Amino acid sequence: MRPRPLPAIDGAGPDFLCIGAQKGGTRWLYDQLQLHPDFWMPPIKELHYFDRRGPSPASCALRLRSQEDIARTNRRQAQLALRPLDQRDVDFLEAYVHMRWWWKDVDAYARLFALKGDRLSGDVTPDYSALGERMIARIMRRLPKARVVFIARDPVERAWSHLTMHMRRGTVPRGLDADAVTRLLRRRFVATRSYPSEIVARWRRHVPDDRFGLFLFDDLVADADGLRARILAFLGADPGKASGTIPAAFNRKQELEKVPLAPALRERLARHFAGELKASGEAFGGAAKDWAGRYGLGS
Repeated sequence: MRPRPLPAIDGAGPDFLCIGAQKGGTRWLYDQLQLHPDFWMPPIKELHYFDRRGPSPASCALRLRSQEDIARTNRRQAQLALRPLDQRDVDFLEAYVHMRWWWKDVDAYARLFALKGDRLSGDVTPDYSALGERMIARIMRRLPKARVVFIARDPVERAWSHLTMHMRRGTVPRGLDADAVTRLLRRRFVATRSYPSEIVARWRRHVPDDRFGLFLFDDLVADADGLRARILAFLGADPGKASGTIPAAFNRKQELEKVPLAPALRERLARHFAGELKASGEAFGGAAKDWAGRYGLGS
């Protein structure tokens, strides 16, 4: 199937970027958006254009070369509660994988979203939370109207969820003692994503207050319907419309193995993040004000 040229639309670009937090509910958010009638979301969740040197393996694996590919993939999409794919997805994936990756062409990236038509669309890539000032400034200069969403999570819970993901994948060994875990927390792949107050401050220096949406993972756990409604309203969509047949609390990852956090290790992580727990509570308010207290660290 031959891809068509992307539409030439002045001012094309994503309506929003969801920059994280990693392990903070971004998969939940993508699921709610990709099935909502007000959105056309890219066929893969994370585009990673600004933080990697090449397209994601998921995008290459999903490339659709014929109507048979689309039909076969859509049978699987339906089983996984994912929206059906069409010609727009073919065009998007072909343009995406053939972009210049060594030089971040923000104009070419923006043109990908011309395919959304009159619907809302965006990029849900939590690793953008680790981008530096220069890249953030460059993105927002080109996309000044884009909204930015960040779902902050208690740093102790987020870091442990991050590490257990790598344990399931076999890239971090199981049964580590507290000293080994503390050393991992200092590694860049964890540390750059584990200080939400710094992430939010860095992005807010380049995003107007009315276009930065800060939300809390605690609210997803306590009231998924309410958090869904607030995020949809912030993005300009109708919270009253359903996301297909999935409920607001739909959790694609609920069957994944959960590695328990032993009390002694929990205490070590809390000490490691003590300053950030307090800083986040002061900066974010809401449920974040209780983050330090749940570890006996005071407010």
